[in-house]
This record gives sequence, C-alpha cells and structure tokens, in this order.
Amino acid sequence: MDFLDVARNVRRNRIAKGFSQRKLAVSAGISELSVKNIESAKVEARIKTLQSIAKVLGVKLNELFVPVKELQTVRFRSTKNMRKRENILARASKWLEDFNYLEEVLGRKSTFHLEATRDLCSRDEPDEAARICRKNLDLDSKEPIHDICGLLEKSGVKVLALPLVSDGFFGLSIGKEDGGPAIIVNDEDRITPERRIFSAAHELGHLILHPEAFNVKETLEDKEQEHQADRFAGYFLMPDAGFINEWDEASGLHWVDRVLKVKGIFRVSYKTVLKRLIDLGKTDDSIWPKFNSAYCSRYGKRLLFREEPNGFGDGNEPFRLAPFVFFEDRFKRLVREAVEKDKISLSRGAEMLGMPIVEMRELLQSWEIVA
Repeated sequence: MDFLDVARNVRRNRIAKGFSQRKLAVSAGISELSVKNIESAKVEARIKTLQSIAKVLGVKLNELFVPVKELQTVRFRSTKNMRKRENILARASKWLEDFNYLEEVLGRKSTFHLEATRDLCSRDEPDEAARICRKNLDLDSKEPIHDICGLLEKSGVKVLALPLVSDGFFGLSIGKEDGGPAIIVNDEDRITPERRIFSAAHELGHLILHPEAFNVKETLEDKEQEHQADRFAGYFLMPDAGFINEWDEASGLHWVDRVLKVKGIFRVSYKTVLKRLIDLGKTDDSIWPKFNSAYCSRYGKRLLFREEPNGFGDGNEPFRLAPFVFFEDRFKRLVREAVEKDKISLSRGAEMLGMPIVEMRELLQSWEIVA
C-alpha cells in the first residue's frame, strides 16, 4: 500500500464531497485524528477503516489505492473557487491514460492536425485565427459546423463530456505533453447544448492562441485571454461570410425569428448572433433589452438579461438544441473495438466507461443489434 496515494485520494474525494475532516470522521465512525493521519500519510490505514471511508465518500475501495498522474500542461481557470478542481483533474488524468492506452494497443494514434497552424495565428487577431483553422480543417467560408465533437476528434483533439454541478466550470484544455491535446466540457443538464458547443470551440481557441498559458498551477482567469478565446469561438462556429449569407436570406422574417433561425443554423446561442450583429455595425448595445422585450412579446416568455455569450447556460436559451448534438464518441468507439478484439476485458471496458458491469453487458448486446 502506498501511503501517499491513499492520502491524496482520500483528501481529494473528501474535498470533492464537501466534507470536513471532522464530518468524514463522524460519518465513517472513526476519529478525526485518524483522518488527519491518513491524509498526511503518517500511518498505514486498516482496510476496514478505508472501506468505511470509501462507503461514505461514494467511491470503490480500490479507487483509494490507484496512483493518479498529476497533469502539468492544463489550462483550467475559473472565476470561482472550485473544491472539485483536484477531482476533475484526477478524472481527466485517468481518462487520458486510458485513451492513450487504447490508441496504443489498437494502433490508432491520432495526430493534432492544427499543430503547425499555431505559428500562423495571432492572439491579437482571433477572428483571423478562426478562419485559418477552419480552412485547415477543410471547412469552407460559409459552412456551419454540424458536429463539433466529431470535427475536433478528427483533427486529433481528444474530447470528454463530464457532467459536473458547478456554476464556475464550463471546460478545460490539456496540452500535448500530458497526452493531449484534449478538451473537457461540462455537460451538466443546466448547461445548454449551445453553451457546450461554444465551450469546446473556446477551449480550442486556447490551444491555438495561448499554448504558453498551459500551467496547472495557474488558476485565475486572464480576462484578455478569455475574450480572445470567446471571439475565436464565435468566428470558428459562425464565420462572417456564412453569417451574412444566412442573415440576408432571412431578411423577410420578423427580426426575432431571423435571429432564432440563424442561431439554429450555426448551433450557437442567440447571444452570439446578437454580438455578431453589433460587431458588424448592424446594431448597438441597445439590442440586448430590445431582443428580450420583443421575444417576450412574440412568444410569451422572458429571458434572463445577460449581455455576454459566455453566461451560465440555464433554461433561458430560446428554442435550445437537443442534447445529442454534443456527443463525443471516439473514446467509446475505441473501447468497443478493444473489447471486440479482446484487447481488454468487458470489466475493464466498463471501468473505462465508468459504468457497472451489468450496464456494460447491456451496451454490448445493443452493439450486436445493428452492425
């Protein structure tokens, strides 16, 4: 038993659960001193004690023994103090380890196709950087992105959707040095599909524009970099030529419906559309309350007034997209291939996908229904 691994895992899971050392001790029926000694790696904890701790924390006993590689090249900033940060990074590390293992045993190593593109992109011109990236990914100047996860995975970026109840976390990105590049997006139910798509493009912006900023120890947001990544995301998802074309074609519609139609075509928030209208000089900041009022008058619903397209995704996105538009699938596809080729066991596949073995068997049966 490695005392240090156990200490880190107990502490990490306790903090993620929101427990103090005292609360964990009381809930597990042990002394607070025992918890402190375990977390400081001063003693070898008894298995019975660790079983009690694991049960209280809602994790499997073996999870307290697994060593977790500490990621270094991570861009994970938040406006709020997140107690779950360490847990998210641990899950990301384990996922990347599994992902790279699957690529290795299956001979499916991916290459980041935008690696050389970085040298052509300037953080001071995120609009142009987005255009260059689109071109290098064989997207034309008007084409909407129908599958952001598929596009990123095809370009060599690993993508993970991770449901997490937190107002301060939308996504993070991980550098090549830690087994990436990778993007993790919070797909908790309150976050709209539009926001998830935007977050993925936003993190790609950081990978392209701010490679030197990938430092796990940096936790405070850089407002300028966030603005640059936001702007990159907006123009990556909705290029000017395509936007102008669709906007002009919808000129006969009520202006609110015009906004809603364009937002649906490019799979962005209505706020991204309004922001683009301002950028192009077609309107000014007064458009925000005007849209809210006109939408309410037309559809009998009010929207929360937030000017920026990066607000927390709640239920106030009008005519929001269906959740299945944001599904990452390459990791799951590799798990299936590895199971079917006997590269990994069914139980190992279940562990990788984070599901009980019974559920994994049901998934296996579903694979056999349709080729």
